[in-house]
Amino acid sequence: MLKRVENNEVLLVKNSIYVDSVKNNNEYIYKLLYQKPNEKILGIPVRLHIYNSARENLDSVLSQKYNNPDHPKDGLKNLLSVKQYNSYVLSKQKLNAWLKRSGEKPVVFQNIEAERSSKLLQKYFYTKGWFDNKVNYSVTENKQKGSVSYYVNRGEPYIYDKVQTIIRSPVIDSLYNLTKSNAYIKSGTQYDKIDILKERSRITSELKNKGVYHFEEQYVTFEFDTLDLDHKVNADILIKNRSVKTMDTIYSIPFKTYTIKNVNVYSDYDFKVPNKPIKDRTSFNDINFLSTDKLRYKTKTLSDAIFIKKNQLYKDSDRVNTYKYLSQLNTFKYPNIVYEETENDTTLTANIFLSPRKRFDYNLGLDVTQSNIQTIGLAFNTGLKARNVFKGAETLEFSLIGSIGASKDASNTKDQFFDITEFGGDIKLTIPRLFFPFNTERIIPKRMTPASRISLSATSQLNIGLDKRTLNGILNYQWRPKERINNSYDFINMQFVKNLNIDNYFGVYQNSYDELNDIAQSIDYIEDDESLGYPDGANAFINNVLTGNTSLTPSDPDYKEVNNINERKDRLTENNIIVSSSFSSVIRKENNFSNNLTLFRYKIELAGNVLAAASNLFNTPKNDNNNYEIFEIVFSQFAKTELDFVKYWDLGFGNTLAWRSYAGIAIPYGNSNSIPFTKSFFSGGPNDNRAWTAYNLGPGSTRSLDEFNEANFKLHFSLEHRFNLFGDLNAALFIDAGNIWNVFDNVDDPKAVFNDFDSLKDIAIGSGFGLRYDFGFFVFRGDIGFKTYEPYYPLNDRWFKNYNFGNAVYNIGINYPF
Repeated sequence: MLKRVENNEVLLVKNSIYVDSVKNNNEYIYKLLYQKPNEKILGIPVRLHIYNSARENLDSVLSQKYNNPDHPKDGLKNLLSVKQYNSYVLSKQKLNAWLKRSGEKPVVFQNIEAERSSKLLQKYFYTKGWFDNKVNYSVTENKQKGSVSYYVNRGEPYIYDKVQTIIRSPVIDSLYNLTKSNAYIKSGTQYDKIDILKERSRITSELKNKGVYHFEEQYVTFEFDTLDLDHKVNADILIKNRSVKTMDTIYSIPFKTYTIKNVNVYSDYDFKVPNKPIKDRTSFNDINFLSTDKLRYKTKTLSDAIFIKKNQLYKDSDRVNTYKYLSQLNTFKYPNIVYEETENDTTLTANIFLSPRKRFDYNLGLDVTQSNIQTIGLAFNTGLKARNVFKGAETLEFSLIGSIGASKDASNTKDQFFDITEFGGDIKLTIPRLFFPFNTERIIPKRMTPASRISLSATSQLNIGLDKRTLNGILNYQWRPKERINNSYDFINMQFVKNLNIDNYFGVYQNSYDELNDIAQSIDYIEDDESLGYPDGANAFINNVLTGNTSLTPSDPDYKEVNNINERKDRLTENNIIVSSSFSSVIRKENNFSNNLTLFRYKIELAGNVLAAASNLFNTPKNDNNNYEIFEIVFSQFAKTELDFVKYWDLGFGNTLAWRSYAGIAIPYGNSNSIPFTKSFFSGGPNDNRAWTAYNLGPGSTRSLDEFNEANFKLHFSLEHRFNLFGDLNAALFIDAGNIWNVFDNVDDPKAVFNDFDSLKDIAIGSGFGLRYDFGFFVFRGDIGFKTYEPYYPLNDRWFKNYNFGNAVYNIGINYPF
C-alpha cells in the first residue's frame, strides 16, 4: 500500500465524521469531503495495489537493461531477434501503461484539503439552520497511514418566528392567500435552504396553474433577519411585479390572469416549410382544426388529447398534460404548443403544431439457428405498422413469424430435409381511448391516458414437441389513475390450445419415459435390454399397472410413480380452452435522489365463469367425466391471484438492500380439477431461486426428474445485498427461498401437496453471489447459486449437502433479477 508514498507523506485510509459527538453515516455528507481514501473491494484497495504493481520509471529501466549501447548483446538480445526483442519491450510498456490506467494513485493526506472539507461541512450545516456551527478535524497517524476525524458542533438551530409576505400585485396577493397553508416556510419550523427552493417552486406552480401566464420563479425572493433574535429567524417572502422590456426601457407592471381565447390545432404542420397555406378548416369542442391538406384525423380524437380549453383560465398543467397525451398517441413526431398573447383583453391563443409520423413502418429479420432437435434452422420475422388507420390515431400492427429446420433424424434419411416448421401471425390494434359501447369519461377520465388494445394471434408447429396449434384473442384496457400507478384490465382473454401429436409425448418428455422403462424392467414386465416403445408400449404399460394387471399394487411406490406420470401426461397433452378476465395493477414509489424503491404488483384472474353460466343456462349435456365441453374440449375454470412486493433500502456508499416476496395461487373449480400448464407456476431460474435451473425445483419435497415441473401454488422470497466494487462494476450477495406445491387439485402425492403450515419446511433455500456491470442502458448480470437447503432429502440431512461449485447453478441475465 505504501509503495508510492514518500517517507514524509501519509496515506489517507479512513474518514470519520462526528456530529455533536455522534458518528454520522450519511453518505451525502461524506461526499462533501474533498479527499477520500482509495476505493476498496471487500476492505482491500485493489486498484491501489494494481497501480503499485506498475513500474514507476519503466522506460529508463528498459533503456538501462536492454538498450545498453556498450553491451549490445546483453540480456534478451542474445536470445531474440531484433523484431522479437522490440515487440517484447513494447508489450512491457503497454502492460505498464494499462496497470497505471486501471489502478488508482495513492491518496496522500493534505492539510489544505482537510481545511476545505471542514469549510464545506460548515457551509452544509449552515444551510440546514445551524448558523453557529463549528467544524474542526484531527489526524491520527500510524506507520504512514492516516485517519481523519471531522468534528461538527452544530450549536442551537434557528427557527422561523415571523413569516410575512410583501406582494406587489393585488391578484398575486389574493391567489397566494388561497394556498399559503401549503407553504414550506412556516413559523415554528427550522430554517432549511431546501425549503426555500421548494417554496419558490410551489408558489410558481400554484400561480401558473391559476391563470398567471407570465409568472416565473425569478419573481420570488426571500429576505431573512436573525439580528438579536436569540436563534429566531424572521422571514419576508417578496413577490415582485412583472418586468416588461420595451426597446431599452424596463418597467414594472402588476401581474394579471389570462384566459384562453382560442385553441388552434395545425394537424399536419411541416417545420421545414412552416408557411404552407391552410386548405381545410373545421371546429369541434371549441377547438379549431387547420390542415394544409385534407384533415386526416377525427376531430374528437384530437380534442380528447387536448386539455387546454377555450374560455378557461390558463393552466400550465393543461399544457403539460396535452404534451403527454399527444406524445402517447404515437402518431406525431414533435408536438409543440405556442401561446399568442393579446394584452389588451388578457387572453391567450393556444397554437398546437403537430407533425405526423410516417404512416407505415416495416421491418424484416432473418436468423440461422441450431438446437438439440435440429441440425440447422432458418427463422424469419416481419412486421408492418400502420398509423391512424381509422382516423382516430389508432395503430394497427401486423407481424408474421416463421421457421423451417432439419431435424437430426431427417438429416440421416431420404425424407424431406426441412421437416420442422413453425408459423405464426399476430394482429394488434391500439386505440388511444377506451373501446366501450358507452362513455367512460366519468369513470376513467382522459387525464388517466386510457388506451385499448385488441389482439389476435395464432401459431402452428410441425415436428416440434406435441405439434401445438394455438389461437389467442385479447381485449385489454390500460390507464394510469395516478403518476405512479399503472392499471391493466383484460376484459376478455381467449386461448385455444390443441395438441396434434400427443403420440410423441414420451419422445418429448424422455425422463418420464426412462422412468417407465426402469419400472417395467424392475418388475420383469420387459427384459433388461428391452424398452417399452411409444406410444403403444408405454401407454399399454401404464394401463396395465393402473388396472391391476401387473405385480404392482396401489401401495407400492412404483405404482404411485406410474400414476403420477399418467396424471402429468393427461394434463400436458389435454387440449385447452381458456376464456378469462383479469385485472392487474403496478404501484411504484421511488425517491429520485436515492435507491429507495417500493413496488407492489397484484393480479386477479377468473376463467371459465361465463362459459359455465352459459352451459347451465342452455342445459348443455356433460361428458362422461361430468364436465362441460366446447368443440369436444373441456374448458378450464379457475381463479388465480398473484402478489408481488419489492422493496429497496438505500444503505449509502453504493450499498442497497433489496427484498422481494411473491405469492401465487390458482384454484380450479367447477368444470376443472387441475390448472392448465400455461397457467401453472414453476420455480428456479435466473430471476427466481437461482440455485436451481428453471422448472427443476419442486413440487414440494419431491425430487422430480421431469423436464418441466409445475404446480398451482407458489411462494418465493429473495434478499440481496448489492454493493459497488469500483467504477461501473457491482456485486451482490443473495439468499433465495421458495417452492411450488399442488393444492385443491387432482394431485394426491403427499410430498407434492401443500397441506398446512408444516409444509413450509419444504421451502428450498439457495444462496450465492454475483457480479453486475452497468452499461447505463442495461445491466449485464452473472450469478452463482448454491443449493443451501434441499427439501427432497431426509429432514435431518437437508442443509449444505451439495453446497459446492460442482453442484452450483450459473446464471446469466440482463438487468437485476427483481
